[in-house]
Amino acid sequence: MTAATGRDAVPEEAPEFDESTVDAMRRDRAFAIGRRTVEAWRSVSAAVRRRFAPGASIVSPLGWIVLLAGIVLLTIGLVFRWTELVAAGIAALAALVLAIPFVFGRATFEVDIELQPSRVTVGQRALGRLVVRNTGTRRTASTRMEFDVGRGHAELAVPALPPGGQHEELFAVPTVRRAVIPAGPVHSVRGDQLGLLTRVVRWTDVIELFVHPRTVRLHPSAAGVLRDLEGVTSTTVTDHDLAFHTLRPYEPGDDRRYIHWRTSARTGTLMVRQFEETRRSQLTVVCSVDRERSGTGTEFELVCEVFGSIVAQVLREDLDVAAVTEAGVVSTRTVTAMLDATSRFEPVDRTHASLRDFVREATRRLGAPTVVVVIGGAGLEASELRRVQTLYGPEVRVAGFRCAPGDRPTRTRSGSLVVSTIGALADLPRLLHEHGVG
Repeated sequence: MTAATGRDAVPEEAPEFDESTVDAMRRDRAFAIGRRTVEAWRSVSAAVRRRFAPGASIVSPLGWIVLLAGIVLLTIGLVFRWTELVAAGIAALAALVLAIPFVFGRATFEVDIELQPSRVTVGQRALGRLVVRNTGTRRTASTRMEFDVGRGHAELAVPALPPGGQHEELFAVPTVRRAVIPAGPVHSVRGDQLGLLTRVVRWTDVIELFVHPRTVRLHPSAAGVLRDLEGVTSTTVTDHDLAFHTLRPYEPGDDRRYIHWRTSARTGTLMVRQFEETRRSQLTVVCSVDRERSGTGTEFELVCEVFGSIVAQVLREDLDVAAVTEAGVVSTRTVTAMLDATSRFEPVDRTHASLRDFVREATRRLGAPTVVVVIGGAGLEASELRRVQTLYGPEVRVAGFRCAPGDRPTRTRSGSLVVSTIGALADLPRLLHEHGVG
């Protein structure tokens, strides 16, 4: 055992701190509590969102901030007995509680959104129509409807509607440039005035307005493609076709149906008919949307307008036509389908090393053409077109249309290659009427 010293033990005195040190310790403690509260709140809110996702979705970002601030302020106020923080925390939470009744209630709407007309040309007027009907048996509260129109956002106030009541709103759609403009979906938004809680319900799908490029009517057969009942004759001679060419002596194996008996009787030698091969005209239109070749803005729009005008005229003449861009094959079932596709044209970055490589790759699965038309902007060069010409035989005509806004309309020929420069859409009918494609 240890011997007693005979002195009473003296308790150690607590260290003394000045006022500034005490305040710093309190701040550190408050920060620690706040940090732990935030971390706990994040884990709890994540769990709540997973479990109650539909209900949690009505809380707006501002609502989550107010809720978190209320909890933090109330916690710190209670720990440090700061009356002001407790009051602020209670006020924040009370605002959320008071906002709850604004999102209650079942909406009984039938919502329709229409665009009239659904297809317009650049500059033509287009109107949208939003119709909201109350299909329920009770009067509805006033509601806000929101939807996107292109890059814009529309908000329309719908008043309280009696049972069976209807509210209609008209809105204008800008059509200053070629585009496909989506409208919708339409959402109803209910909530408090502060925007703490919002209830959003989707009522419609997205509809589209097609803004077609400007086009001009061209003279019939302006594309320079000959057409008749027998098709287009080539220089190839065949034994089976419609266009009679000449007679030749019979050879073993020839079809006896083509023996020309009258001439055979006169000459004493069997003679058979020969024909020139005929085929239906096939136009292939290549529209380059490469931004380096066709530019952007006004230049690119002129490229689209020339493309739409030429293909539309060929379709009206009931000729076979295939059209391609760097983005793929363009639908040519009808004029409307083609113009719808043209409304979606956008400049793209270069996809092939050269125009020749692009044309070869894009048209290799298409039918053999009789005429190839290449349309581009000011960057379309005659040297590129000459290389494209090497992809086809001498019987295939190749023509280029260089769209350069403001340039004087010209037409140059280099051998069988014809290049037309178009400075404005109005130049196209005159150039094709005077010269055709080839």
